[in-house]
Amino acid sequence: MTMRDKRVAANEPTEIVAASQNEHKIAELSAILEEYGYVVVSRSAVGASDFDVDEDGDSFEANSLKKALATMRATGKPAVADDSGLETDFLSGAPGVYSARFAGVVGKTADYENNRKLLRLLEGAPNEKRKGRFVSVVTLVFPDGSVFSARGECEGSIGTEARGAGGFGYDPLFTPEGYKETFAQLPASVKNRISHRAKALGKLKEMLEGAEALKVPPVSR
Repeated sequence: MTMRDKRVAANEPTEIVAASQNEHKIAELSAILEEYGYVVVSRSAVGASDFDVDEDGDSFEANSLKKALATMRATGKPAVADDSGLETDFLSGAPGVYSARFAGVVGKTADYENNRKLLRLLEGAPNEKRKGRFVSVVTLVFPDGSVFSARGECEGSIGTEARGAGGFGYDPLFTPEGYKETFAQLPASVKNRISHRAKALGKLKEMLEGAEALKVPPVSR
């Protein structure tokens, strides 16, 4: 019997703290990790919501790891983090790790301003040059130093105008390969199945199938 089987049989879930406060992300992470006897909780649930992490890494991997480690150190528990964004070929990978702050705006208008800046920089680019991808890196860290990092990508193209009212971020501009609708137009059930985050979580699940790495007990704060 593996450690996972023993823990599930004993009904002894171990908490993993999500660096994100986004309930949708937490639900996605929970769906994967609960199979191993783990429960994903928010930082606020363990009294650690009052700190920010400076996402100054030069890659999604670096930022994801930094957020996961900061959360683990603040809580004394295993932690999981996601860092994601949009890469465009015409702009040599931009906005990339700066996706959320591309236009230098925060708050409710950030998505609108980011999309407007991206469209301006891509103005005049032919369709064959408007290729890009959404990227997500999910990192799971344990107090004993164990680290699991999985990267998922969703290829597609960036349109010339926003289409659709769903989703968030650059979703109204991004059309995934094999589809005519943008992420903002596709049903959530379809987006969640083909998205970059879904692919990263799928890879993370494969990495954890052996379950031996999931033997680290929670550490007291």
